[in-house]
Amino acid sequence: MAPASSTGLLLKTTGLKVTAIKIDPYMNIDAGTMRPTEHGEVYVLNDGGEVDLDLGNYERYLNVTLSRDNNITTGKIYREVIEKERKGEYLGKTVQIVPHVTNAIQDWIERVAKIPVDDTGEEPDVCIVELGGTVGDIESAPFVEAMRQFQFRVGHENFALVHVSLVPDMHGEQKTKPTQTTIHSLRGLGLLPDLIACRLMGPKPLLPTTKEKISMFCHVAPEQVFGVHDVSSVYHVPLLLQSQGIVDYLRKRLNLDALNISRPMVQKGESLQQRWKELTTGQERLFDSVSVALVGKYTDLKDSYMSVTKALEHSAFRVHRKLILHWVESSDLEPETQESNPAKYHDAWRAVVGAGGILVPGGFGVRGTEGMLLAIKYAREQKVPFLGICLGFQLAVIEWARNVLGIPDATSSEFLLDTRSPVVMFMPEISKTHMGGTMRLGLRPTVFEEGTETWSRARKLYGGKAKIWERHRHRYEVNPEYVGRLQEGGLVFAGKDEKGERMQVLEIRDHPFFLGLQAHPEFCTRPLNPSPPFLGFIAAASGPEVFEEQLDVQLRTFQPPHPEGSMVAEAVLRLGIPVAHGKEKILVNGAVKAAKEGGVDGELTIDGQ
Repeated sequence: MAPASSTGLLLKTTGLKVTAIKIDPYMNIDAGTMRPTEHGEVYVLNDGGEVDLDLGNYERYLNVTLSRDNNITTGKIYREVIEKERKGEYLGKTVQIVPHVTNAIQDWIERVAKIPVDDTGEEPDVCIVELGGTVGDIESAPFVEAMRQFQFRVGHENFALVHVSLVPDMHGEQKTKPTQTTIHSLRGLGLLPDLIACRLMGPKPLLPTTKEKISMFCHVAPEQVFGVHDVSSVYHVPLLLQSQGIVDYLRKRLNLDALNISRPMVQKGESLQQRWKELTTGQERLFDSVSVALVGKYTDLKDSYMSVTKALEHSAFRVHRKLILHWVESSDLEPETQESNPAKYHDAWRAVVGAGGILVPGGFGVRGTEGMLLAIKYAREQKVPFLGICLGFQLAVIEWARNVLGIPDATSSEFLLDTRSPVVMFMPEISKTHMGGTMRLGLRPTVFEEGTETWSRARKLYGGKAKIWERHRHRYEVNPEYVGRLQEGGLVFAGKDEKGERMQVLEIRDHPFFLGLQAHPEFCTRPLNPSPPFLGFIAAASGPEVFEEQLDVQLRTFQPPHPEGSMVAEAVLRLGIPVAHGKEKILVNGAVKAAKEGGVDGELTIDGQ
């Protein structure tokens, strides 16, 4: 992941427009039904695609907006080939892995690589394609063969292969045999690496003797071997690769100078490079810290909360604080743990009580939710800054109903199907028989209530905008029958969906910072443009003065996390609302075309936003 994202970022600093594709060889159609503790976070895109978490890294590093087609799986490819066969598109031929599956892979890459992904609305210059898995995997074989063919389809100057290989350190000796073996296997499959990125587990850089040995036995020049050792943060990896000359090599290998990059794009790239250097150097000079307790149910695999941790990091950069993140397994906060494992129970509560802020992220199922409710109750009563995301938002509503409104059995129908007090309910339009791709997914608007501009911290963090856009992934929502009682008791739903029917932002006014969002704003955080709710949360956890300063900054300089064309496209597709905006013409036209093909009827009106 890091070499792919970092290489893309470095190419952007030269003024190029860059997109990315991740290939996952598993048979799943997408990542939507995968367990977080097995596969890591399920990342959600604007179009509702549930994809591999690496696409989140691409969006963050490249500051682009990708689609579900930027994630290729074996399931998607086989489904497409079989559908074509059923339609008779192969003219009665025997359908085979070669050429039909391999051609489908190549066609997919070539098509998606041309789709605009940034605010220029123009076709990308370079596409980074990452093929996951290991050389020799059975499921990877069709994709490796497709790449072998693809290099001849596009030509030598348009195809460069970077092979990432682990170089273990055995008692101080960097071993090259694994790399030699994989390169030998790869060459036998018809692919010759142009660059070898050696991943070293530890702070020790790649030794010159190791580089020379890999060069000798892997049929590459020494300057084609790069080392990626552990650095203080992943944001230093682009600079590490740049210092070893990767940009200069790719410029020559792919003849990038022939692209005639415009002066404005060159200047944009230079600005990006300068800002990235300032970000990384500034990070090294941080002395003050901010502590956060992340109370989740998938903490055994921290990649389950990849975007959440990145949003916290980006926000800490902005307020010039070093992030101290305490991982708290929510079930450890429950009374049962006190009886079975007192040490674990007290350690968990010590982390919560000692934190400057408490965060409850998303999740599914009843396990650990009572512990989350206890953490939310503590944050509310002790005036500790709190941020609830998706499940955390719903649990904040349940906690309020139980402990403020006096509804002791208030719960979610997700936890207890036949409950008498379903404060949170199953969304009526969601399928109860199919799990994959059936949730409320993708980029959707939230409209702030009238009058909130004077007091709503959430609205101020979004620059005072009346309408904001964030990505969603949920099956349950606040029960409309309880909204009146909840608001009368002091819980304010500051933001709702475009119809005013679904509660999407909650706040408590007499609290330093108590904010919940049904959406997942962490999916759109950027290193140089942190997610507004997370920024507010980290600022509040850093102190009242820092929080007020950031509110003022956001009101003056807020930049939406999505290109306007992305919001336009989703408005057209979901609501039948186009917005004319010069540079977004391609994106808008594509959305209008898709909307018409999808059967959107009626007049298309202009949104005032």
